[in-house]
Parts: sequence; structure tokens; C-alpha cells
Amino acid sequence: MEIWTAATPNGWKVNIMVEELIEAGVEFPDLKIREINLTKGEQFSADFTRHNPNQKIPVLIDGDLSIMESCAILQYLGEKFPSDLLPTGDARWETLQWLYWQAANVGPIFGNKLSYTRYMDDVDEVAKAHPLERFGREGRRLASVLNNRLEGRDYVCGDNLTIADIAIYPWVRGWKWSKINMTDQPNVMAWIDRVRARPAVGRGLSYGMPEEEIDQWSEERKTSYRKSGATIAANENLRTET
Repeated sequence: MEIWTAATPNGWKVNIMVEELIEAGVEFPDLKIREINLTKGEQFSADFTRHNPNQKIPVLIDGDLSIMESCAILQYLGEKFPSDLLPTGDARWETLQWLYWQAANVGPIFGNKLSYTRYMDDVDEVAKAHPLERFGREGRRLASVLNNRLEGRDYVCGDNLTIADIAIYPWVRGWKWSKINMTDQPNVMAWIDRVRARPAVGRGLSYGMPEEEIDQWSEERKTSYRKSGATIAANENLRTET
């Protein structure tokens, strides 16, 4: 089994999932992690595209099977290695709907807010004003939805961490970077700390990252990410075909 990934929220999801499965007793003796350099455009290579025609990280390769889309990878691993991370019965559907909620809502909204906040250097401030307000407001609304969901619960679907938490957490933990304030959402803030305290989550976040920068990037790394993000987000670099 191979995972081709990078240090982004969607990449961290799969890293955390692997580490949580290891914590649950699953062994991955032959697992290989390949870091994809997004700034150099390695996701557009013929080799990568052969496994993921959408040219986005991450991708999981298991024998002759290639799985793209981070949430699909979480579900695949949850089914291949049964555990509480993907419950059975009615609880399964409760988990899957929140997994898809992340894919359809949290990822796109937080990603767009982040892009306009940090990376869109080729867009003037007047043009940025509307998307910043729109994505900021929707991000705040989603934080409220999550806060309500977490009322009386340790995790999104009850007492146990599931793939729903694993999918949502990497996006929400970066609220300062995307500038979506959620300090007035106490259930969310407590949940962020609760998830982060899990040893497997710490290990998953450490892939390709110095230990001292897991929770607080250095100024040098912030500058580097802004630069690489701006390059990737620039309109002249956006592709219209693969």
C-alpha cells in the first residue's frame, strides 16, 4: 500500500487515519508514504495522473486499486480495516453524512476563505472584499453547525472518534490561518483540543513537519507557504484541462 500526499488538510486526514488504525491494532508492514511537491507540480506528472486523474493529493494505491479523494480514502480504509472509526448499522450512516458534510461544505468554504485571505496576490482588495465576506460568513455558519452538533458529545458522532472527526479536524484546526474566528464556539474549541491530544493525531500531523512546527509554523514556513500558495492560486497558473 502506498499513500501519495502532502502537508495539507486533505493530506493530514489520511495520515491521521493511518495512525489511528495503527493505534487500534492494525499493522501496515509494507506501507510507503510518498511526499508530493505541489509547488513543483508533481501532482500533474503522468505517473501521478495515472493513479489520480483529478491531479489532487492525496491518492492511495493498494495493489491494482487506486483511490482518489481524501474522504473516499478514509471510507476505504475504514471498510478494509474494521474498527470504531467507521461504525456499523445506523451509526455508519450517521458517520458518513458528516464525512460528506465536510467534503461538500467545510473543505470548499474554508479552502476558498484561506485562498483569498493568504494566497490571492493577483486579486486587488476591492475584488477580494465580496468573497472574503461571503466565505467568512459561511465559515462562521459552519462552525456554528459543528458547535451545535458537539453539544453533549465528545466527538461528532458520539463518544468515539470516527472518520467524520478525522475529515473535519484538519480544516477546522487551522482557523487562525484561514481567519475564520470560532473562539465564541466553545464546543468546537474544546473538540479541537480533544482531538489534538490524541497521540495518533499528533503522529499524523507530524508527517513531513518538524515537531516544533506541528502546532505553530515558523515565520519562515508561513512565508514559504504564502509564496507557494500564491503561485498555485494565481489565475495564470490555473489549468483548464489535464
